[in-house]
Amino acid sequence: MINPRLQGLDSAAVQQVVAAAEALDAGRVDEAEQHLTPVRARHPQHPEVLRMQAGIHGLRGQSQDAIELMREALIQRPQDAVYHNTLGSLLGNAGDYDGAIAALRRTCELQPSMAVAWYNLGVMLTRSVRNEEATAALQRAISLAPDHMTARALLADVLRMRGQTEQAASEYRRIIAEQPWAGMAWWGLADLKTVKLGATDIAQMKEALHHRNAGDEDLMAIGFALAKAYDDVGQYADSLAALAAANAVARRRRHWNREAFSTGVSAVVDAFAAHPAAATTPDLGKEVIFIVGLPRSGSTLVEQILASHSSVEGAGELPDLTQVLAEESRRRGQPFPRWVADMTPADWERLGHRYLERTRHWRQQRPMFTDKLPGNWIYLGAILAMLPGARIISCRRDPLETCFGCYRQRLDNNEYTRDFDDLAGFWRDFDRTQRHWLAHAPKQVYEHRYEALVADPGASIRGLLDFCGLPFEDACLNFHENRREVRSPSAAQVRQPLRQDSARSAAYGALLDPLRAALGLPAWQR
Repeated sequence: MINPRLQGLDSAAVQQVVAAAEALDAGRVDEAEQHLTPVRARHPQHPEVLRMQAGIHGLRGQSQDAIELMREALIQRPQDAVYHNTLGSLLGNAGDYDGAIAALRRTCELQPSMAVAWYNLGVMLTRSVRNEEATAALQRAISLAPDHMTARALLADVLRMRGQTEQAASEYRRIIAEQPWAGMAWWGLADLKTVKLGATDIAQMKEALHHRNAGDEDLMAIGFALAKAYDDVGQYADSLAALAAANAVARRRRHWNREAFSTGVSAVVDAFAAHPAAATTPDLGKEVIFIVGLPRSGSTLVEQILASHSSVEGAGELPDLTQVLAEESRRRGQPFPRWVADMTPADWERLGHRYLERTRHWRQQRPMFTDKLPGNWIYLGAILAMLPGARIISCRRDPLETCFGCYRQRLDNNEYTRDFDDLAGFWRDFDRTQRHWLAHAPKQVYEHRYEALVADPGASIRGLLDFCGLPFEDACLNFHENRREVRSPSAAQVRQPLRQDSARSAAYGALLDPLRAALGLPAWQR
């Protein structure tokens, strides 16, 4: 019996669409497009054809094209739960978590028995730091599909966030016992950082990489976990080879346009240099401390230190700044930063109040809070314009250690981490942007160096507190005793005393010379 979503297509088109869907599920985007191209020529407005093409655009990172096509399809099938689920996933991948959550809630209303919709909702709620709601959604997904191992792995991630490391490890192990190819469980286990993987684990992962049920997501996650295991036993060349294979799978699915990103960064900096309007209330935003930088630069550690102060709530990686800017883009009908030139001080003040409204939850217990989304470094001009009273801490670490840390870490939607040249380009864009704002707003932007913290924790921590206008408290020196939830890959690490041996590049020696060359650093000297 023909799938009702395929009605209106001839038999040849049906076969091609089914083949395209199977290729998309496996992440084979080029193959999917080969199947779909002739069908689009004959049935350009068929809703299922539009949905498949939206999926292809989504995998290639063409988010807006994907969303527009999916909205066209939904006009024809507004009551189809699967269509709302697809839209929700596309919106989430584009960073519109509010829109994604709305679409996925609609999916669950239309078809409450769809486990994947509850899982997707849990993912988006997690990204929005709405963990209690996320836990409920994930538990609903598992009640509907007990073998939904990715949902179970994400629930285990929640245990890790809460500091329940042993319980998280046990759940990851149970998942692996049931599905040895469950990549997210392998990665969750490796990402605990405090757990060392051994020879038995390596053998299991190597076998799992060839399992017929392992999809691209599994292959990537297992690859990163395998690299961590090889690193644990000192097989550094094998570790790099596993990373190269995992990142190659990721690059096959989605490419990073280094030149376009760099041009976009320049456009943002130039927009604020040419149009310096800002909110006129000088202390607007005094409640918030933004912590920015590249992943693996010590930003979670800075947040843990500040969140150990009695006046500061550690909110984690909040999506609210980008959501406020996206709201303004939709209101004005043009993307950021094109509308910056038209902004008045009153407009910026309005956006500042909107951000504070969205984040008021984080000021219920303590007067100040941290917003630790690393990528907010791109938006420093907007932060300074809409929240002139805010404090911004720019986290820096040795560029080789930072970039290698990013390369080794499984980071969702951070496609610049897949290639040494892309990583070096991203680093340089960050570096020049931060230098610009440190020069132009030295009272609001503070440079924190990870190596200085390791060398002299007391002085570095006092410097952070002084910049934030906070009196010294001993708890900040004993940050590892703080039992708060930590929603980042460094969750387990920041619950330990400061380590002196966190640098990894020296162990790899000349193996990392290609990354050194991309960064313009000298070759390894033995």
